[in-house]
Amino acid sequence: MLQVKDLSIYHRKDLRPLVEGLSFVLHEGDKMALIGEEGNGKSTLLKLLYDASLVEDYVEYTGEIGKNHCVCGYLAQEPAQGDRLKTIYEYLSEEEAFLEADYEELAVWAGELGIPMELLYGDARMGMLSGGERVKVQLMRLLSRRPDVFLLDEPSNDIDIATLEWLENFIRNCPFGVLYISHDETLLERTANKILHMEQLQRKSRPKCTVVQAGYREYVDMRSASLERQERLATEEKAAYRKQQEKFRKIHDKVERDQANISRQNPSGGRLLKKKMHTVKAMERRFEKQAGQMTRMPETEEAIFFRFAEGEGIPAGKWVLDLYLKSLYVGKREEEGAVRKGNQGKADLKAGIAGTGSEDNPEGLRQLAGEIRLQVRGPEKICIIGKNGAGKTTLLRLIAEELLERQDIQVAYMPQNYEELLDWNLSPVDFLVDYLKWEGSRGETTRIRTYLGSMKYTADEMDHPIRELSGGQKAKLLLLGMSMDHRNVLVLDEPTRNFSPLSGPVVRRLFTDFPGAIISVSHDRKYIAEVCDSVYELDGEGLHRITDP
Repeated sequence: MLQVKDLSIYHRKDLRPLVEGLSFVLHEGDKMALIGEEGNGKSTLLKLLYDASLVEDYVEYTGEIGKNHCVCGYLAQEPAQGDRLKTIYEYLSEEEAFLEADYEELAVWAGELGIPMELLYGDARMGMLSGGERVKVQLMRLLSRRPDVFLLDEPSNDIDIATLEWLENFIRNCPFGVLYISHDETLLERTANKILHMEQLQRKSRPKCTVVQAGYREYVDMRSASLERQERLATEEKAAYRKQQEKFRKIHDKVERDQANISRQNPSGGRLLKKKMHTVKAMERRFEKQAGQMTRMPETEEAIFFRFAEGEGIPAGKWVLDLYLKSLYVGKREEEGAVRKGNQGKADLKAGIAGTGSEDNPEGLRQLAGEIRLQVRGPEKICIIGKNGAGKTTLLRLIAEELLERQDIQVAYMPQNYEELLDWNLSPVDFLVDYLKWEGSRGETTRIRTYLGSMKYTADEMDHPIRELSGGQKAKLLLLGMSMDHRNVLVLDEPTRNFSPLSGPVVRRLFTDFPGAIISVSHDRKYIAEVCDSVYELDGEGLHRITDP
């Protein structure tokens, strides 16, 4: 059992509160989903609950965290930078329980996660793995520890659909308490029985935490109905109060006029009006008291709001892509894909990957997939799915490389690894000025700040180095740049992975209404169902169009 009592968390840098007065208990069998907008401190809270030393450099806290001698298992959103250079076996062996675990049990876990056992004991480095494969290895290490409480930060990020379904079953059937962050609405709907909602109100100056014993969809519907009811009552009471005030002012003004016009020869009439004015003043005080007790308009943190700049779109008959590869290969090196920033993303995207027509396997390259043929025409929206490590990101980089060289279309590329395009040392404002090739005049900077505000950036965050932003805030920055730049073809690698579930519907609607073409990789089942016209699966044999993803 994990118990939190009157917990408050503050940033050391500016003393901005992230959490105030939070109390909850995570019992055995509780599946508590931690939700909220990007940058609200969800990951910070999870780290603090696991080990305060992970956050002591940038936050301080008060309150009590009781673990009652339970063993906590923590899954980080990303492995530490130093872990990328370790072999998978070295990384796993740092957890002593892994070395003591029974081989057959490890084989069962590996089978369920879709990890070949030889991969665990080979010399492959963590940095060579795809994003989904890294999550699986992290889960493997965590399971070997046999924790009593699971603290999971984005366990659904980047993993393939089969592993997502395994993760759903694991969370749903786990006998222990699970506190987890996820942006996958389908997973939340199928697993959560308790919600912890973190919000930042009044321009991120006042935190609000809501703890509810309910499933995710039930909570969203309940919250929406409650907010609508409160807004309706506040509107009705305000309208009634205005009518009351108008009536009061008429009475007040009439008494004042009568007092001004009454003759000194009528003292009894003056006394009567004076008494009436006392009554009016008492009525005014009563109205003021009523105003203080009126239902207030609900204070909530709204989902992000933005839209793509109006562009020409893509004519229905125009060929966007006609790609043929006899085989798809990847370079054997420490980390797959290292795109260097170029002119608005028109960069060296080859990054150690190669597609071939008729050549044999190039020396030093590993084959990922067989024959690939992909044709995209007009404003078509397609999604590529497949198992982790199948080569989806590799293929998407090749597509981006080809399309970014075209002059007849305007292409934007959003990689899975944001560092490929973002300069960690720039501020969000400076990045957008550079990305959009604006001069950075006062008017243009003001416009950029307005757009960043619509994406829930505070004034301070607009000027912080990008390295200090959360993964979701970095995703917003890339998406905002694309939306302002009149693009008509989007090449997107896991575009929804870091957006909060409450902002998910906004982002999906944005892509659905986009008038151009979208070529994407995603495991987000709602994105696939609501946005994509066609779905393709990549495997060792090649690329195949499917009807039921």
